[in-house]
Amino acid sequence: MTTNADVSGLRLFTGEPQYENFARIHLAQSVKQMRPAERPFEFPTGPAITLPQTYVVDGVSRDLRMLLDETHTSALLVLKDGAVRCEAYFLTGGRRVPWISMSVAKSFISALVGIAQAEGLIGSLEDPINQYASLLSGTAYDGVRIKDVLQMSSGARWREAYTDPDAEIFRLSAALGPGGSFDEFMSTMVRETTPGTLCRYDSADTQALGLLLAGATGRSITDYMQEKLFLPLGMESPGYWMIDSKGREMAFGGLLMTARDFAKLGECYRNGGVWGGRQLVPTDYVAASTRADAPHLAPGMPLVGDHAFPMGYGYQWWLPPGDRGEFSAIGVYNQYVYVDPPRGVVIVKLSANPAYGTSTEETVNKDYENIWAMRAISRQFD
Repeated sequence: MTTNADVSGLRLFTGEPQYENFARIHLAQSVKQMRPAERPFEFPTGPAITLPQTYVVDGVSRDLRMLLDETHTSALLVLKDGAVRCEAYFLTGGRRVPWISMSVAKSFISALVGIAQAEGLIGSLEDPINQYASLLSGTAYDGVRIKDVLQMSSGARWREAYTDPDAEIFRLSAALGPGGSFDEFMSTMVRETTPGTLCRYDSADTQALGLLLAGATGRSITDYMQEKLFLPLGMESPGYWMIDSKGREMAFGGLLMTARDFAKLGECYRNGGVWGGRQLVPTDYVAASTRADAPHLAPGMPLVGDHAFPMGYGYQWWLPPGDRGEFSAIGVYNQYVYVDPPRGVVIVKLSANPAYGTSTEETVNKDYENIWAMRAISRQFD
């Protein structure tokens, strides 16, 4: 769920309100733009629902409106069977307002990897990632399976310490500064554990997947996504990828789009990778992406910073505990694309939780609490 500790000069994880900034980062940061479809897809509108007043976390009932307010929610969009049943914007949010995705971007990168594999540009997820991204040879990623990188199990050393300027998260963030380079940072990554044995949430793993895509396709992430996802999904508003001084996309968290456009990937995955009767992302890849297929990926096993997280992990998607088959893209400051296939529900929540990162406590960051809130919204359709 991490992204850089300093974006476009912003002081993140300090308690300062950010909702004004998150809606206009693309105006202050160097970006590559994706153009909307000539004939954008517009979700149909169904009967409006009334949001539940409460949700339950660890047996304690909590107030939904209070959560929305405390986390500075800018957008809340609820789809049922592909129709809009709730759409609300607050603060600086709006239907045409692009919002910084943070680590929701990771799930889009994963989808592009699946598409590239289906096109034969990536031979197998068993291949070593540096076979396609030579920059990674001699680093922590040398010889590591693409699958292990998708599952945040690369074995690379990573510290998610927002108060430690020597931590990898800070050094990665510095690449957005003048003259900075994500590639230069990636060349310094070293191995700490055996690949495929420990799921440690690591944004550099997603940046490595960005290098994989560039090497396998011979194109930028922006260009490839424009053709393979942005236009086919009928995005209605421009999208943006933040870039470093060399033009390399911030694959791990630099995607800006609107709530409706974020929802389109969730709806595509809800339908097994199918959109408008066309198989955009392979069905088997979607299925593999949204399940934990090894013990170290099961709920409660992935490590985020200094603690175990109560959800499982797939191919750049989080997996809530239980047997319903839910999955979610999650970004810091409480960004979500939550999918509940059995109920036919997709929920997008874009936020700017001002307290986020000021502590490692769940009571402050509310990463897991928001999942329970969205579960309560989804249960409205039982």
